Amino acid sequence: MNKELIIKSNSSEVVIAFLEDKQLVELHREKKNNDYSVGDIYLGKVRKIVSGLNASFVDVGYEKDAFLHYFDLGSRVKSFNKYTKLALSGKTKNLPIDEFNLEDEIEKAGKISNVLSSSQSVLVQIAKEPISTKGPRITTDISLPGRYIVLMPFSNRISVSQKIKDANEKARLRRLVKSIKPNNFGVIIRTVAEGKKVAELDSDMKDLVSKWERIINTLNGVSPPKMIMGELSRTAAMLRDIFDGSFNNIHIDEPVLYEEVKEYVKSISPDNADIVKYYKNKTPIFDHFGVEKQIKGSFGKIVSIKSGTYLIIEHTEALHVIDVNSGHRIKSENNQETNALEVNLEAAKEIARQLRLRDMGGIIVVDFIDMLEAANRRKLFEQMKEEMKKDRAKHNILPPSKFGLVQITRQRVRSETNVKTLEKCPACGGTGEIKPSIILMDELENNIRYLIQEQNEKGLIVRVHPYIYAYLNKGLFSVKWKWRFKFKKWIKIEPSSSYHFLEYNFFDKNNEEIKL
Repeated sequence: MNKELIIKSNSSEVVIAFLEDKQLVELHREKKNNDYSVGDIYLGKVRKIVSGLNASFVDVGYEKDAFLHYFDLGSRVKSFNKYTKLALSGKTKNLPIDEFNLEDEIEKAGKISNVLSSSQSVLVQIAKEPISTKGPRITTDISLPGRYIVLMPFSNRISVSQKIKDANEKARLRRLVKSIKPNNFGVIIRTVAEGKKVAELDSDMKDLVSKWERIINTLNGVSPPKMIMGELSRTAAMLRDIFDGSFNNIHIDEPVLYEEVKEYVKSISPDNADIVKYYKNKTPIFDHFGVEKQIKGSFGKIVSIKSGTYLIIEHTEALHVIDVNSGHRIKSENNQETNALEVNLEAAKEIARQLRLRDMGGIIVVDFIDMLEAANRRKLFEQMKEEMKKDRAKHNILPPSKFGLVQITRQRVRSETNVKTLEKCPACGGTGEIKPSIILMDELENNIRYLIQEQNEKGLIVRVHPYIYAYLNKGLFSVKWKWRFKFKKWIKIEPSSSYHFLEYNFFDKNNEEIKL
């Protein structure tokens, strides 16, 4: 499979497109001023304990207080709180974590008021970014993700990714990690660790332990709310999570980001540093690689599939609804049941892509075309599970109900990616009305007079629709020549087939648009 990352950067955001076999499957936007990203670690201050919700609201510096539920405390929260208190007073220098006596784990069905108190300082991690009117959702169950492992302070448990199926490999990885793991650190072994040697795992482990020590050292004398450590940028985090030897190219259009990504790839996979390439062409990077066209065709209410099948995607406050329609895709040689199965299997593939592409989370209900045979419904269920295996977000899929509905829950940690595909009409500006065409020449001439006589523009260029261009150049004494004698300056006129009939724009000698 051909895997590529196309990264577009501008002054306000970085947009990352993930392509598999030239097809867009994920789109991520990272605002350059985004201060609250999943994985960031903050020292917060408990504002309020709400016993009815068994939760608390914590000030982490965001305009809305962050939400911390009892279930997000983690079983090791007493150890976290005690060690945080020691770190704030600078007493952890003589008490490294591997010598710390762990506190008892909290009860699974306990009360948050028995664990936290108002105005208490608490070390938390962003679990979900602010969505809509809600503040961030946080957890005290802090984890530090690395390339091959995830490190969890105040635990001694070793877990292995469920995607590693080989029992012998699981046992080998457990044995290796146990031999290098410091005391009081738990570890989750990630899928990409499969087949790796102890030296690579040990290097990753040391980096994460060092990161934890920096977090603790930073706490000394700090007053909440305060960011203690930020997660990697979305670009680096995505590379850390999905990068493997099967990647073919990473194209970036911004030189500083290119150097950063190249150095990062070199640090995690020196042999693959050459796949990071700086894009220098004048054509926008998303246009060159066909990403922009795929974005326009993949978002919006109606999503077409090549065979004629299409999806209708609706969003409500509580859930997302996807309706599968066969469109004109009907094969006369097949019966209705066979046609329904073929349409549903094809739709399942596109639905799995849409969930990743839009980063849709929460509850998703899919209304597939009804099928009478239980065997076909099982085929559809297996196909849906198979397609969703590529999805890195946690998800759960239920078998089709007797009404033909498939229910999916998918982890939501960020706002859904939403791209507006409908464009405002350039002729009317969305009003449904346009200026009278009879006054176009007067309007053009008045603007030219203003730019030449009052703004003293030199080398003026007027860009118009090809029909208007032909009219302005018609005849021996054309309108263009009349303007030449009238304003004592040569005015260059250029046609543009992308313009609507009455559209025009002015440009200076450097080909930069002049805003009127």
